[in-house]
Amino acid sequence: MDELRDRKVIQGLLASIKEKVRQIPSPVRIMEVCGTHTMTIHRFGLKKLLREVGIEMLSGPGCPVCITPDEYHVAAINLVEKNGNIILATFGDMTRVPTSMGSLQTIVPAGNSLVKIVYSPFEALDTAKKNPDKDVVFFGVGFETTIPGIVLSVKDAAENRIKNYSIISAFWVIPPPLKAIVSGNPSIHGFIYPGHVSAIIGESPYSFIADHFKIAGAIAGFEPGDVLLAIRSIVDQIAAGKPKVDNAYERVVRPEGNPTARNLMEEMLESKDAYWRGLGEIPSSGLKLKKRFSSFDAEIKYKIELQFGSGDLPGCRCGDVLQGKISPLECPLFGKECRPDSPRGPCMVSFEGACLAHYKYSF
Repeated sequence: MDELRDRKVIQGLLASIKEKVRQIPSPVRIMEVCGTHTMTIHRFGLKKLLREVGIEMLSGPGCPVCITPDEYHVAAINLVEKNGNIILATFGDMTRVPTSMGSLQTIVPAGNSLVKIVYSPFEALDTAKKNPDKDVVFFGVGFETTIPGIVLSVKDAAENRIKNYSIISAFWVIPPPLKAIVSGNPSIHGFIYPGHVSAIIGESPYSFIADHFKIAGAIAGFEPGDVLLAIRSIVDQIAAGKPKVDNAYERVVRPEGNPTARNLMEEMLESKDAYWRGLGEIPSSGLKLKKRFSSFDAEIKYKIELQFGSGDLPGCRCGDVLQGKISPLECPLFGKECRPDSPRGPCMVSFEGACLAHYKYSF
């Protein structure tokens, strides 16, 4: 692992990429899909170094907190504000996302209700077990990486008849929005595919990007050397005119992914059309609990109706950042009205958010 941060190794990879870029007639634009990759690129100063060798990096929709529309947050706020005896449990970042109604961190819950920050869905489930007189709702958000753990908590609740536990399922799958992005942004030449998600779904779900859209791609780990190895592979593919899905993270990602996790999702979830911040509604890009688990679906249990289309707070361009249309620095609120201590959008809230990464390491 030390080698992947070694200065000489990094310099060697950059030199190799620079030499290969010379074989390509136009500037190379690569989108890193995962927010953790965004953090790595900024933390280690790779964005500037890559620009110097002819690579422009774009941030994509790889932050689940960021792409979750405000309507989900408003629904969670309404649930805990208007209903007594509820514990709304969620991850810390989710409590800070600003909406027109404030955030989960700033609201005043109804009598005997509260918002609880947890570190895993099983902590929320344990809260339900210890508080049988209260309804515990886990506001679950995530991609294929975290979804299996959340639905496993539902399976545990079903098997042990924990009837006071349910989830708001803001579940998203990565491949469909990539199709939406390349359809609307033909100047993208390559994708760095997310390592965590790929550890679950494997390599083949991305193959349509290479086969149909002829765009290069590589799965990457999260050390700076990992990212550069993936970029070198992408540049090689572009130069050769042979796009594919390369696995540059073989120490973690298997070609077939994680069959156990995938089988669990298949058992408990079904596909749905889902609304993404900035990207709108994308067919078959979300997941929801199957009908036989509907008693654990908070949207059904509490008759939550989600009406999408309200958009971000005035001036916030998080949606454009998630599509790679603009850099965070191009948002007029960035670093002024919108800062980590007073965010105007989720891209400045989440640790994986592109705006926070730019502010923390490149501003």
